[in-house]
Amino acid sequence: MTSKIHTSGTAVTGDGAAEAGGGPRYGGGQGSNGDRGRAQPGTVDVDALHSTIQRIAANVEQVLVGKPEVVRIALVTLLAEGHLLVEDVPGVGKTSLAKALARSIDCTVSRIQFTPDLLPSDITGVSIFNRQRESFEFRAGPVFANIVVGDEINRASPKTQSALLECMEENQVTVDGETYPLRAPFMVIATQNPIEMEGTYALPEAQRDRFTARVSIGYPDAQAELAMVDEHTGHEPLRELRPVTDSAQVQSLVQTVRAVHVSTELRRYVVELVTATRHLPELRLGASPRSTLQLVRAARAQAALSGRDFVVPDDVQAVAVPVLAHRLVLTSEARATRRSASDLVRQLLTRISVPRGDGGGRR
Repeated sequence: MTSKIHTSGTAVTGDGAAEAGGGPRYGGGQGSNGDRGRAQPGTVDVDALHSTIQRIAANVEQVLVGKPEVVRIALVTLLAEGHLLVEDVPGVGKTSLAKALARSIDCTVSRIQFTPDLLPSDITGVSIFNRQRESFEFRAGPVFANIVVGDEINRASPKTQSALLECMEENQVTVDGETYPLRAPFMVIATQNPIEMEGTYALPEAQRDRFTARVSIGYPDAQAELAMVDEHTGHEPLRELRPVTDSAQVQSLVQTVRAVHVSTELRRYVVELVTATRHLPELRLGASPRSTLQLVRAARAQAALSGRDFVVPDDVQAVAVPVLAHRLVLTSEARATRRSASDLVRQLLTRISVPRGDGGGRR
């Protein structure tokens, strides 16, 4: 199965279309000096990144058929050093997406089934007294892995959900006054059912804000569902997946994404977009400063997926809804009129002027 990630020289727009790379240049730094794509120490070049990501995408799409945009956001989140929240009704492939991405990378993987009786120590670990040594020793929990799959995270109480707050933000865990670092790369892929379903708890705002992006898989179209039936009837693709890269390579890809150039005009554009969410009358809570940083990181990753070492406005717009919408809290009036946070973000994208690539002018 071929990957849906576009080849070098194209920019993926918010609706999945690709534009030729000959428009206004928003680059600088490496690209403006003629060494576009050249690897920095400890990194790989953009072309090598593109090739590796294509292999991961093709691997995941063997399991999650007909959802290239969902796979794209998952890969953007991985490269942006973030965490992914997959929200949808049961049976559409939330856990399969998380497991397929985890199995595509040769690294440590753990899975946590969230239940109402789960305790914070079941996630982070616990100190146990060793009678032979007459001292306490720490038994690490499942969070000590490169990729942590949290299945049905909103089945557990907010107290248990909060056990992930420190590790998702600071890549470390503190137990009994001792701090233990987590190995890089570290990514939490959590699935949750809609909050209207029985036996679920709404994620606290602080918890949602730590997820870089949220995606909803949705039902497949008839053709994709037929292809899924054909491919999954005789065998189980998830069990047959083999790693196509390892944790060290992923860490190199992350370093490459960090070096992607973001112009001053685009940084101002991101700040203006996030700030605008705080003044919408339909919102009780706008996007946080943390979301500004994560939107820039996600835009860098989107640019790298498109084969560029510089960010253009289309990169920001392609990731704005997944990165921002789940952080926004609607007012009661907005919910009563069936407004959605995603719709509000899309409206802001049409209202806010996009910077030009010729020195910060507006269009």
